Amino acid sequence: MPRFFFSLRCPDGSVIDPDGAEFANADEAYDMAARTARTLVAADRDTEVDWLRCIFEVADDAGEVVFELPFSEAVEAAESPKKH
Repeated sequence: MPRFFFSLRCPDGSVIDPDGAEFANADEAYDMAARTARTLVAADRDTEVDWLRCIFEVADDAGEVVFELPFSEAVEAAESPKKH
């Protein structure tokens, strides 16, 4: 199963994911990044971190960036009405 590395990039600094996590594909990794971003924004309102200015930079085993997910995008997607 492919391994994806979720590095956190914020204006005040970065946290590099040294271990990564296995997901079946990039879509599953994206879903996890989006859920985690929304959780951080919702849970840590009293922190000095401006989570809405942070992004997840997700890379594969080769170190290639697969996607970047701005936290603001993850929150907006969750708040948008679903189209059927």
